[in-house]
Amino acid sequence: MSIPDTMSTVAPSIPVTPAAIALAVPTPRKPSAQRFRAVALGVIVPLCLLVIWHLAVRWTGTRLVPSPAGVAIMMWDFAFGGIYDDAYSATLPIHFWKSVQRVYGGFLCAAIIGIPLGLMIGRMPLLRRLLDPTLSLLRPIPVTAWLPLSMIFFGLGPRAAIFLVFLGAFFPILLNTIFGVKSVDVRLFEAADMLGCSGAQQFRAVVLPAALPSIFNGLRLGASFAWILIVVGEMTGVPEGLGAVIMDGRTLSRTDLVITGMIIIGLTGFASDRILLALSNYFLRWSPQHHA
Repeated sequence: MSIPDTMSTVAPSIPVTPAAIALAVPTPRKPSAQRFRAVALGVIVPLCLLVIWHLAVRWTGTRLVPSPAGVAIMMWDFAFGGIYDDAYSATLPIHFWKSVQRVYGGFLCAAIIGIPLGLMIGRMPLLRRLLDPTLSLLRPIPVTAWLPLSMIFFGLGPRAAIFLVFLGAFFPILLNTIFGVKSVDVRLFEAADMLGCSGAQQFRAVVLPAALPSIFNGLRLGASFAWILIVVGEMTGVPEGLGAVIMDGRTLSRTDLVITGMIIIGLTGFASDRILLALSNYFLRWSPQHHA
């Protein structure tokens, strides 16, 4: 009686990529209790800072820095009006929308240019040797140093602000993309060559998935710098925007207005970072170690 040769059965050909390998491993999901605990732990430090802020203002008796309650009143009036009835009452939607347009306009321009350029520089040594000296020369220049030139190039107004935000977000996105491409394991290219994967197909199957973690890190850093630089960008003569409100508050010695603008920028930047983190976890769901 002949015994069937099980070793003669050939498995079907399946494309081998980092994503395909990692998808075979189930991604652990956080239970609701663990998520609640993470949120509760994250709230502790802000609450402690609010208590310290309140006690410091009360003990020193200063009138230069408002208490948290005073800032909360200012935030309500800034959003809905009905308290101070001044030039800033119920104007939050206008200022917020103007700043959002400038921040994400500059950020999207930085991503559209920085990611493809970083992918090309990371994969093409000749292009890297050609552009690296120039990029290394421009990178250390503070964005604030570009303020006079931006007003000359683009005039007073929102375009100069968008240009400054673009400069601040461009280099983190570019450098992280280059780093991600250069960090791809050489063995992945060797395995792809053995499987007949080359050219554009190798780029889609190996380079881009392996570089995505660094690309998303660059996007998160770029978005943070974009919100940091909106105050500088709106020093270019724009009448509306959160940065313009902060500058007006400084001129008028309205510390409550300055802190209100700072808090709104911080909360919006935090929300932007959470959105990018959720997108990162979605596109990198095949890679459990990259989940935050």
